[in-house]
Order: sequence, then C-alpha cells, then structure tokens
Amino acid sequence: MGARGPLTAVRRRWRWVVAASMLGLLAALVWSNGQTPTYRSTATVFFSPEYGDSASELVQGSTYTKNQVTSYARLATTPAVLLPVINELELTATPAELARSLDARVPLDTAIIELSATDPSPERSAALADAVVASLSRVVEDIAPDDDTGQATVRSLPVAAAEVPSGPVGPNLPLDLATGLVAGILLGLAAALARDALDNRVRDAGVAAELTTLPVVGSIPTRSRRGAPPIVVEADPHASEAESFRMLRTNLQFLAVPSDGAGSREARVIAVTSSLQGEGKSTVAANLAASLAETGDRVLLVDADLRRPAVARLLGIEGAVGLTDVLIGRASAADVVQDWGSRGLQVLASGRTPPNPAELLGSPAMRALLAELRADYDFVVVDTAPLLPVADAAILSRAVDGMLVLANVTRVRRSQLAESLQTLEQVKGRVLGLVLNQVSRPDDVYAYRQTGEERSSGPAPDAVPLPVMPAVRSLKPVKAVGRGGR
Repeated sequence: MGARGPLTAVRRRWRWVVAASMLGLLAALVWSNGQTPTYRSTATVFFSPEYGDSASELVQGSTYTKNQVTSYARLATTPAVLLPVINELELTATPAELARSLDARVPLDTAIIELSATDPSPERSAALADAVVASLSRVVEDIAPDDDTGQATVRSLPVAAAEVPSGPVGPNLPLDLATGLVAGILLGLAAALARDALDNRVRDAGVAAELTTLPVVGSIPTRSRRGAPPIVVEADPHASEAESFRMLRTNLQFLAVPSDGAGSREARVIAVTSSLQGEGKSTVAANLAASLAETGDRVLLVDADLRRPAVARLLGIEGAVGLTDVLIGRASAADVVQDWGSRGLQVLASGRTPPNPAELLGSPAMRALLAELRADYDFVVVDTAPLLPVADAAILSRAVDGMLVLANVTRVRRSQLAESLQTLEQVKGRVLGLVLNQVSRPDDVYAYRQTGEERSSGPAPDAVPLPVMPAVRSLKPVKAVGRGGR
C-alpha cells in the first residue's frame, strides 16, 4: 500500500467511518443513560508523630510518618479496616466489593490521606467516607509501635469530615460521548483499512497498472440516475457519461494507427469483451459505436455474443435475423444490417442462437465477413461473450484488429482480470487496452454543461459575431469510404 493508500481507502469508504462514529455515539448515549447516578464524598485525615522533644527527634518522627502514610492508604481497603465499617453501617457488601468503591490518595510530600467513597446514595457516600477514616485511624494507632510509656507513636487527626455531595459524579455524559465518538472513529478507520486490504477488485487505474502494462483507454462513470437510457450518447449527448465515451473514442482513434510491429494494421475492427457476465460490455460497445458514428465515420455495431445477445434489446431493434444467418449463408450482411439513431449508426444483430457458437465464430465464414466489413466501414465494433465462462472471445480475437477488455470495478477481481488477459496472450490476440466501467467519481467535478439560466439569457453581451464565410463553389473530390464505394 502506497503513501496515499490509507487516505484513498478512507476516502472511498468514508461512509463506514461516519456510520461507526454514529454507532459509537449512540452506544455511549445508551450506556450512559443506563447507568445509576453515583455520588462521591471525601474525608481527610492527618497522621502525626507522638514522640520526640527535640527538633531532631520531631524531624525524624515526621519523616517516619511520611514514609508510612502510603502504607496506611493501602491499609484503608483491607478487611481489617472495612469489616468494622460493614458492621457499623449494616452493609451487605463484602470487604472486596466495598473496597472497589473507595479511593485513598496521598498528596505528594504530606502525611495526609484523602479518602473518597462512591455510592448511589449521597448520604451514604458521606457516612461511608467518615466511617472508613475513623476505622483506619483506629487500626493505625493499634499497629503503630508504642513508646516507652506504652502510648502509640502515631496519632490521627481528622482534617475535614465528609460532606453530602450536591450532585452526581457519574455517569459523565460528555466524557462518555467523547469516548464513544473516538472509539467509533477508530473502529470505522480500522474497518475501512481492513476492507480495503482484503478487497481484490480492480478499483482504479493504479490497480490495473499492477496487473498489466496495457493502457487504460477509457473510464466510464457510474450511471447518475436509475432508469437512464442505455445509449446515453444518443439520449443525453451532453451528459458526463456521454463525454466519457467520447474520450474512449478519441483514445481509440489514436490506437487505430498501426504499431511498428511486423504485420500490424489499423485497429478498425474492434471487439469488446469482459472477464465475467454482467460487467456492461454490451452497453459500452453500443455507446462506443454511437460515439464513433458522431464523427461522420461509417460505423457498424455487430452483436457477436451468440450465447446471450443483448444489443437488439438495448437498441430496441429486431434481433431474430442477423449474424448467424450471414455465417450459414442464408442472407448477406447488406440484407440484415439495420439503421439506428440519428447519426447513421448501422447494426448487425446476432440472429438466432446457434448450438455451436464457438465453431461459427472461428469459421472461415466469420473471417471472410469481418474482412468484407472492414472494407465497407470505417469502424466495426464487435460485442462478444465474456472471456472466462466461454472461449468465444478468445477465438474471435485472432480475426479482429484488436480487443478492448472491460473491467467493471464493482465486480471483477484482480485474479479474474489477470486470467482473462493471460488467455488472450496465449492465443496471441491483440489487446488495445482496458476500459474501466462503473467508476465512482464526483459529478460536480466532471460535469460541464450550460445551466438553465445561461441557456435562457442567450449569448453574452460582449460576444463578437463571427464573419460569415462565402460559400465554397468547388471542393476537391474525396473518395468516400463505404459499402459499394459509397
């Protein structure tokens, strides 16, 4: 994980951190409200030496008492002190249980013990603190060494009696809420980092770069709304999703230039595939074809997924007759190609589902058809089956100019994408690059369109009108690219 790894994980799963923080606050609130209020009262006792007439003897006695007072504080929570208190106050608690409600503290460099008692009853906390101090004083005087006359050498003097507290000391709601919030944040951060460490999906271009040296030629965002038309390039040409397909189109036009390798050619017949079913390859192929048609090129979209065809359903066209009929010689491509959309896109549906899709796609008839279509169209976009479940796409990769491998960032795992690319490498299929689908990104950053106010206001007042160019009377003839020399 890189330096930005933890921050990226937290940013990706910030909802987990917020949810855990809210859960921590709620748990702290419930716990705090469920606690019985407790009260604390404190009594103070001072221990002084009872022997010595000279200054040196008094100093020695005072030093001895200071050294012993810590032991006296520990003595306050022993049964020798607490049993008399239990009997006196008629308590039902054991000495160990009573000791947990007591706190004996010795201020630095003093012979004073501050004994605090905590109890649900304010009156009983004060009575308990005074009773423990009295019992401690008696025990200390009993165990202290006697002088020559038989008198105790240490005397206890009550400094401050316990007072009945006016308010509870617990539960401390602000402290409990702060503790719950911190615990929730830490839990959320730990969960987010752990989930990111265990997440083996192809989340972004950085993960893809760890798996392959192939470029990421497109990044298709998550649909901004449910129920949106699948062919967004045609239905909403100004949407950010449509612009992402135009970016993919632009990158492919650069890739259409042949590489330096021997035998390479322009990437004009492009197949779109994926590792798994349901990654959105058919939708991406249709939108890519529609965006290519926007430029005025002659574009044909071919549905070569002969197992689960989806192009006809996405475009709302007839799919019963198509590619399979051409391959078995029942029809020609010109007979079954359908026009779609406002930009001249043409579509060759899959036709009826055959019993032998792989054999059809690997047949000489398929190679001959693609060669014919390559001569008739500027671009041919082929939608084919996913790589891992069936061999259709691997077989077809030898007949097309290049493959685009779609990776849905919400579905495909790293091992699955690596296996798909290895399959294409083994059959020596040319892979143009990866296309990431369902990428989550903020709309306010990538959206760039006119607002309603700008559309209604018309052109800016300082806009300078462009001069009208004279009509061109003659143009140099250009040979048209298309079927039959059109």
